[in-house]
Amino acid sequence: MLSIEEIKLLIEKLEQMKGHDFQKLVNDNLKILKDLATAVDINNQDQINRLDKTKDWYAKDMDWRHERKEHLYDQLLFKKIESKIGHFAKMGASSALYNSLEIGPGYGRFSRLFLAWRLNFYVDILPHCKSKIEKIFNPAQHKYIRFYTTDRTACPEIPNHAVNFVFSWDTFPFFTQEHIKQYLQDVFRVVLPGGYVFIHYANCEYDLDLNEAKRGYWNYNTKSAMAKIIQETGYDVIEMEQFTPGANYAIFQKPGKDNPVLYKVVEIPAEK
Repeated sequence: MLSIEEIKLLIEKLEQMKGHDFQKLVNDNLKILKDLATAVDINNQDQINRLDKTKDWYAKDMDWRHERKEHLYDQLLFKKIESKIGHFAKMGASSALYNSLEIGPGYGRFSRLFLAWRLNFYVDILPHCKSKIEKIFNPAQHKYIRFYTTDRTACPEIPNHAVNFVFSWDTFPFFTQEHIKQYLQDVFRVVLPGGYVFIHYANCEYDLDLNEAKRGYWNYNTKSAMAKIIQETGYDVIEMEQFTPGANYAIFQKPGKDNPVLYKVVEIPAEK
């Protein structure tokens, strides 16, 4: 039996096929599948209930993963993420514009990677994460940390155009596409013109991500859907790649030239 995630993935692939000679076949099947997906979304209450997870769910999941971090966390993947973050940390802490924001830091797995920035903003849905993050820093560094809680996406305490770099890992795969769009709209306010956003997302075009969505752990998303959300929110897509299965990321930029850092995508030339 097809899951709702598989149906939606098939719909997206058929959408991409439109315009070819088999247009009628695509349109006929798209209508059937869209009607079926709508019916499943309406009638499958379990599917609907798990779309937006509760604070209690996030707290239990974080504790479960933290207790098993030696087995769950890939150190090689961590190094790849650390290296990528380093590309945005080239100016030193002298610039007043040079601040970072981490969304969903949890217990601070990546949080120490932002010491090159002048100020570090952290936003999480769970208030007790503040003490966990503070523990990984020296007390003298606490004056450079700003921790805020959010009930969903908004964080009005962070000033407009306050950061030039936003990072999030192991957070956005749990959000619905609508939730992601709302979050990126709020992030747009706090990023200065020319600032970058680097986030992990679910790409259900791959089996691992699709399986996580089918079992109700992650929420359904794809690369093309994510790119559309990013562009409709006003950003420019810079890079969308994958470190390893389940580790898909997007890097995008708010239009403008106020950011002191320029990120360049390095590609091996096809012709030498």
